[in-house]
Amino acid sequence: MSGKDESVTSKNSLMGTKSGKKIIRQAMFKSKGYRQFNQYKEEYETNFPEFARRFANDLLQQIKADSSPNTTQQKFGEEVGSTEIILDSSQIDPIKSKLERFDVLNDRVLRILNSNFVKMTFPVFNALFDASTEYFQDNKDPKLRENIVDGHIIAIDLSEPMDRIVDKDEDLDYLDDYKLMNPYILKLARDKIAKGGEQVLKQFEVGFKDARIGQYIDTKLKQNPTSITEKELDESYKKYRSVMGTAGSNMALSRKPLGEIFQIGMGKASESVGCGNEIEDSIRDKAIKIPSWPLYYSLLENDVRKGFDLTMKKSEAYLSGARKTLDSLPENFSHRNFLEFLFLTVEHYNEFWFKKLQKANIWSELAANLPK
Repeated sequence: MSGKDESVTSKNSLMGTKSGKKIIRQAMFKSKGYRQFNQYKEEYETNFPEFARRFANDLLQQIKADSSPNTTQQKFGEEVGSTEIILDSSQIDPIKSKLERFDVLNDRVLRILNSNFVKMTFPVFNALFDASTEYFQDNKDPKLRENIVDGHIIAIDLSEPMDRIVDKDEDLDYLDDYKLMNPYILKLARDKIAKGGEQVLKQFEVGFKDARIGQYIDTKLKQNPTSITEKELDESYKKYRSVMGTAGSNMALSRKPLGEIFQIGMGKASESVGCGNEIEDSIRDKAIKIPSWPLYYSLLENDVRKGFDLTMKKSEAYLSGARKTLDSLPENFSHRNFLEFLFLTVEHYNEFWFKKLQKANIWSELAANLPK
């Protein structure tokens, strides 16, 4: 889910989609949604370097303090149910020694943070946390906000190195480094999320378990891509909705009604973004991702164009589900306009990549590269 093409948000790109034109219009008239979104975007841009340093420093302390890294690797492999994403015992010491240098570890951290998914998510979590604080009339607690947001960003970011290890499609020279880092990333996320209390940590663990199930199904489906069913693919999408849905709930410290509303809304929005990611990946690779909605529909219809048309309809259905949650928000909810604008950016993201695919005109290559 990397998505590193910043051209998505350029003025020319925004002018190229219906939703993008709506975004420009809101920016021109400085709508409330645009102003709120821009406020949190600017906060992210200002604070991100410090977050990255904090992430790298905390990770460094954990790596240095671990006297049994082999045990750590084995336990992580058992928890996620895969030996593919851990190191052989003979590899551990030299890699651990290398990553105990801050400059090296910081480079790896910045690589896995170089993701539009992270860039899109940071402002959202801060906004949801603030909205929850206002709704529940909590005392403002900047440190708690930092821990809860950081923890979930770090947990989501764990999917980046894990995906790269499994897919072997980027950062090939650093995959072993990521294998060593992964258990410490997870522990760091848990430690921060636990600051929100027992229920918040419990909610995270449930979501993380569901996401692992989704990732397992995703990996399993790669083995026999021509027989993927709609139900199986929907289950694999737990890797998106469980992680983001859980994070949404926990921005409200897992309290009703906002916790449930945020969980559904963020889960559905992430599934919609997942469709856009699959379209983007298909352009980059000139092959349809396995597994994915474009693959499922292309095989079902025996037509790659129809496959992507139906994928866009799927993304719209997911986004419609996210937008429906706005109807459940309490009256006078402070960040309703923010969420409306957020969902508009998701719509633009998907439209942008779909238009780029149409312009690329690589249908014959995509068809030729379909699994037989």
